[in-house]
Amino acid sequence: MNGYPWAAFAVNLGWAAVTALAVMAVTFAVAVAKGVHRIVDIAWGASFAAVAAVTCVLSAGHGDDGRRLLVTLATALWGLRLAAHIARRGRGHGEDPRYDRLLSRAPGSRNAYAFRTVYLAQGALVWAVSLPVQAAQYDPGPLGAGAVVGALLWLAGLAFEAVGDHQLARFKADPGTRGRVMDRGLWSWTRHPNYFGDFLVWWGLYAMACETWQSAAVSALSPLLMSYLLIFGSGKRLLERQMADRPGYAEYAARTSGFFPAPPRADGSRGPRR
Repeated sequence: MNGYPWAAFAVNLGWAAVTALAVMAVTFAVAVAKGVHRIVDIAWGASFAAVAAVTCVLSAGHGDDGRRLLVTLATALWGLRLAAHIARRGRGHGEDPRYDRLLSRAPGSRNAYAFRTVYLAQGALVWAVSLPVQAAQYDPGPLGAGAVVGALLWLAGLAFEAVGDHQLARFKADPGTRGRVMDRGLWSWTRHPNYFGDFLVWWGLYAMACETWQSAAVSALSPLLMSYLLIFGSGKRLLERQMADRPGYAEYAARTSGFFPAPPRADGSRGPRR
């Protein structure tokens, strides 16, 4: 087996940054034209798909073809499903309250402030989080146990996320549940099945990059960073802060696991489950 192609991978890092920035720049132009910056959330998943595709092209002749195809398809399926889901969910709505609050603090132009604090920041995160997607595709060794474990984690995560999103969409569309807190299906086992699904997806993609110590070491930041964002950053923590005052949410939080799935607790009197 040949050594890890560090020079080619270094070039890929630069092209991945350009790709993520290009997707964000195009999205910014569309957002300015439409007057709604919430569409940057659509670009999040699409950016990972774009980085995976560019890396697949550039890694030809350097990495194992089976792994390149596996990682590219896994990333693209996850990213494009997420982008399509967010696009459908936001259709017909105005600006997201999160971006309204953020941009209300703009010292000058709201658009310029949005580009600096939202689009560039998300582009940088895409580059950092996509490190296993890039590194795995330059691994010259054949598929092994890491790819199998990674594929199983990815599949479980995608299913958990997609089923959770579908259940929530049906719940919101039912006039009989209007104003209630979703506590059915996967949402009775965890308050954030979609975020937990993301968690599994990215640890799965990292496992695919763990066939060699080189790709494992260079991409270890990714699942740790994504886990932090999902649990302590813009995911669970921020959403629960927004939901805290909704009728019935405190009771729901008391009986339902905060992140990792667990059977609902019958007696929620001891406070929220973490």
